[in-house]
Amino acid sequence: MSGPNDNYDPKQVAALSAESLDAMVAAALEAFAVASDPAALKEARLAHAGERAPIALANREIGALPPAARKDAGQRIGAARGRITEALAARQVEVDAAELERALVEETVDVTLPVDLAPQGAIHPITGLIDLMSDVFVAMGWEIAEGPEAEAEWLNFDALNISADHPARGESDTLFVAPADSHVVLRTHTSPVQIRSLLDRPLPVYVVCPGKVYRADEFDATHVPVFHQIEGLVVDKGITMAHLKGTLDHLAKEMFGDIRTRFRPNYFPFTEPSAEYDLECFVCHGASVGNPDAPCKTCRSEGWIEWGGCGVVNPRVLEAAGVDSSVYSGFAFGMGIERTLMFRNNAADMRDMVEGDVRFSRMLKGESR
Repeated sequence: MSGPNDNYDPKQVAALSAESLDAMVAAALEAFAVASDPAALKEARLAHAGERAPIALANREIGALPPAARKDAGQRIGAARGRITEALAARQVEVDAAELERALVEETVDVTLPVDLAPQGAIHPITGLIDLMSDVFVAMGWEIAEGPEAEAEWLNFDALNISADHPARGESDTLFVAPADSHVVLRTHTSPVQIRSLLDRPLPVYVVCPGKVYRADEFDATHVPVFHQIEGLVVDKGITMAHLKGTLDHLAKEMFGDIRTRFRPNYFPFTEPSAEYDLECFVCHGASVGNPDAPCKTCRSEGWIEWGGCGVVNPRVLEAAGVDSSVYSGFAFGMGIERTLMFRNNAADMRDMVEGDVRFSRMLKGESR
């Protein structure tokens, strides 16, 4: 029976030799030295002092050595690991100090600056769009006209050639101010401001009338009982439909960019001739017309979207305001502000505009200049 191999020298085992351990320590020290931030130092620690590090793998080989060789190998492994641990701790202090210094410089807070104690608000997109559209007309030399929201029935209907039996004058469409015989209504459009402008201003008249209007409508995604309109009125000598078309095309270009428009014949009591002013669908650009394979929900595959009504001012309206219709002529138009906002932003639900959520206003704050 042979005895133990007392001549076994663990210094000659590659993973446990002094040269290998010194190389492991040197690689670890170099990796720690070049690590300049906590993330890099963490990677270096895992690579050279972690469970899968070379020094840790070498330590596992001690158990396979003869008993007489384990003590010497263990001492050398322990000394090497101690040097790595000591170097890592020293470098950790240096990196933490550098990171703190960086944070103090980059994240400095000037405590002397004033602080906003109240949350920041935003201009409502309806208000911003009214200002934007008004600016278009002011730049052309027009005036901004305003009037009361509780309006005389004569100004809201009769002066605009809307007969007493017209459906719009029924309680199903119009909100009357009590008592019923007061002949006062919440204006259903801003057209009464046009009549007031003709009564109060010298001719010629070039006014645009933005404001809030009221209808007995349902509250849903496309209707609200209180909304906003902007209407324009021009009364001067020699005014024709061509002037109207040029004005609306300029407004459409300012609101939507380069877009095609058209007049579509219609009827309004206060204009003659009258037309609906349509915009080419900004989603399908007419490609959905007659194409069942590519329907468009926005224009219902018609290729055009109604924006507002317009026409040449009816001579009866001019005469009601004391204007000689044989000398003067004019044009008028009107469109909804909410509808314009929906077109510009592809918004689907009008109720978002009245719920008062400041996040909605911030999202569309680009509507104001």
